[in-house]
Amino acid sequence: MALRPVAPADRRRRRNIVAAVITALVASLLLFVPMRSAHAADSLLSQGKTATASSTENAGTPASAAVDGDTGTRWSSAASDPQWLEVDLGASATVTSVTLNWETAYATAFKIQLSSDGANWTDAYSTTTGTGGKQTVSVNGSGRYVRMYGTARATGYGYSLWEFQVYGSAGGTTPPSGATLISQGRPATASSTENAGTPASAAVDGDTGTRWSSAASDPQWLQVDLGATSTISSVTLNWETAYGKSFKIQTSADGSTWTDVYSTTTGTGGNQTLNVTGSGRYVRMYGTARATQYGYSLWEFQVYGTAGDDSGGGDNGGTTGGGTGPIQGGGDLGPNVKVFDPSTPNIQGQLDSIFAQQESNQFGDARYQVFFKPGTYNNINDQIGFYTSVSGLGKNPDDVQINGDMTVDAGWFNGNATQNFWRSVENMALKPVSGDDRWAVAQAAPFRRMHVEGGLNLAPNGYGWASGGYIADSKIDGTVGPYSQQQWYTRDSSVGGWTNGVWNMVFSGVQGAPAQGFPNPVYTTLNTTPESRDKPYMYLDGSGNYQVFVPNMRTNASGVDWPNTPGTSIPLTQFYVAKPGVSAETINAALAQGLNLVLTPGIYHVDQPINVTRANTVVLGLGYATVIPDNGVDAMKVADVDGVKLAGFLIDAGAGKSPQLLQVGAPGSSASHASNPTTIQDVFARVGGAGPGQAGTAFEINSNDVVIDHTWLWRADHGAGVGWTTNPADEGLKVNGNNVLATGLFVEHFEKYDVEWAGQNGKTIFFQNEIAYDPPNQAAIQNGNTRGFAAYKVDANVTSHEGWGLGSYCNFTADPTIIQDHGFEAPNTPGVKFHDLLVVSLGGMGQYAHVINDTGPGTSGTSTTPSTVTSYP
Repeated sequence: MALRPVAPADRRRRRNIVAAVITALVASLLLFVPMRSAHAADSLLSQGKTATASSTENAGTPASAAVDGDTGTRWSSAASDPQWLEVDLGASATVTSVTLNWETAYATAFKIQLSSDGANWTDAYSTTTGTGGKQTVSVNGSGRYVRMYGTARATGYGYSLWEFQVYGSAGGTTPPSGATLISQGRPATASSTENAGTPASAAVDGDTGTRWSSAASDPQWLQVDLGATSTISSVTLNWETAYGKSFKIQTSADGSTWTDVYSTTTGTGGNQTLNVTGSGRYVRMYGTARATQYGYSLWEFQVYGTAGDDSGGGDNGGTTGGGTGPIQGGGDLGPNVKVFDPSTPNIQGQLDSIFAQQESNQFGDARYQVFFKPGTYNNINDQIGFYTSVSGLGKNPDDVQINGDMTVDAGWFNGNATQNFWRSVENMALKPVSGDDRWAVAQAAPFRRMHVEGGLNLAPNGYGWASGGYIADSKIDGTVGPYSQQQWYTRDSSVGGWTNGVWNMVFSGVQGAPAQGFPNPVYTTLNTTPESRDKPYMYLDGSGNYQVFVPNMRTNASGVDWPNTPGTSIPLTQFYVAKPGVSAETINAALAQGLNLVLTPGIYHVDQPINVTRANTVVLGLGYATVIPDNGVDAMKVADVDGVKLAGFLIDAGAGKSPQLLQVGAPGSSASHASNPTTIQDVFARVGGAGPGQAGTAFEINSNDVVIDHTWLWRADHGAGVGWTTNPADEGLKVNGNNVLATGLFVEHFEKYDVEWAGQNGKTIFFQNEIAYDPPNQAAIQNGNTRGFAAYKVDANVTSHEGWGLGSYCNFTADPTIIQDHGFEAPNTPGVKFHDLLVVSLGGMGQYAHVINDTGPGTSGTSTTPSTVTSYP
């Protein structure tokens, strides 16, 4: 007989019965266990303080419920390991004990950890034999933050605490004795205020019950006018819970030019007295990184020292202060961002106008981002040309309903879709007019976060040549028909069916994908994707404000992560919104100030690298915003820090030779970022094509734990500025970091290795490659005793590496007699493994002798038939 599913109410009743039984057992056991003495000398420090958690089971079990003093409310987490609950005590405190009042879902293994900054943690207690119930553990340490860090659950549920109580003695400091307070009652101004009840003046009124608080973005500042130039000896900051982790104390004679007299990146909050030496009429706190998701908030901002003489008529009536001030976040998105709502007149006419300009504009300068606000749009057929990105502005794809099509075809190129590059669509639902949407694209044309209420045809009208492509986080209700597409990669999606394949169809985490069958049929299928994070995207919140949503990392993912994608929203006010023509110096100043970066559509020439130095920075391009390095500089450098997100832009090599176009981590980087990897998504590189360009390496990855999710690194084989000595570039991708994952890797035409992998434990799921077309002869690519440079080389020192679904093609147009010894090269060791490899000679224009090393049959003749290896070694 069929088993009846357990209703939620039944599950709750059963769980409550179990809870009651366990509670009774615990109570009876306590009769025989000596009790710890009451907290006679300790104060309860945690009740009512700000609490946060790694996750919550639902809206009814928030983190705050564990510090509210009510044993009838509780925090509970998601049902996975690890999880944590953290309380901010507001200031550094001495902690002597912690009481955990567990609900039924308790931890068998957990730690109590302390931190001064909420980032670096010290274990104060650890157990692997937790018993649940009500536990009081003795600790000996100090910190502003205290957390329970659970690593193993006792039940199939998450972690759940009725109360989390921290006992000890509160910390704090007092101003230096004998100092003179010179700021109280003086005019104060600020970069922003949270609301009318938290003005700047409240931080200098001597009342610790009133406060200034800012908007929830970085940077922010609060300044006081002392009325005359004064000697400063110390500054006291009495922070509310929302404090500054990174901030400076600055002085100024004129409120315009500022001098740093104190700087920290490890602020602890609470009551801080800072010994400073300096002078000035104006003193300010300049915050660059907040410790919480709120703004900056000060009960009091006190300046001590010797007051100057303001009898000479100084203006004591206040100041706007700050001169040019900090670079502001937010603002308009520029003229090449088109935003439609369902009431916008002539939407179709505007779309047609953009397409008419961009249909064949392969190497032009025009760039467009098209946004659709949430709502329903009827009778739309958006034909998408070069450098055009089309996106919905909903939180979920189904928030934007297009009754019509998002179309890519190849009429401009006589039905050949192999050059339909640099265009995208994301975050909307389509109901195609004919039942099938046509998306006949090649490289650098992602189809992300889409819901197709029908089928998807990946071939051009007439089924001409096609060489794409990439789908991620999308749901296609009907069948996907690749037809003439030579290769394709689909990640973390669901499909109603898949009709065929030519050479190389790869799936990871795709529900409804065809079964593994390579080489016949040509399917490489992984049930899950090891790690993935969907691309950051822009949306409109309930108040009509722009936000950028950053999805969380997923492990062993399968299927879409929407609706209700886990992640974080960042308001546009926390981004520097760059426009074409802005200098790299200004962009770097904004990034250094703590802002994220949006590159609006257009061309950006940079005379110094764009430097991303802060962990968790988001750099988001709109409409294929394009960065061109001048005078041989690198276009962008990312420091060896956690969690940077790069997405949605193109780097185009300049006339001067850049050592690398993108560098992630300096050479020798060694930090672990396993818990918060950097991600590179829909970031593309081009050398030549739009004009002469050159580079040493397109992307160099030195950091560990980087995820490259869809890139096309292309040394141009057509366009302007193309030739063996005209657009030279040695390597496409060089990986030196460990634990780097590439999903959807397209690299073509570099003059040496297209990919060279030196880091340990690398993984690639799907690789598409064409060897450089244009070496003038065999000697031009001789690699020692080897004929040609492999398309994908794993260095001899590597002992752990794995790849699935990798293909390389040759088309030696300048000398068809060239022979390539192999498409793939790797050390012959058990830890280096490949699955489903192929090499192809396109029409007999050159040949491969082997597939990988000396393994696999060579190509021959003009039949364009793949040679394959299903497993190596």
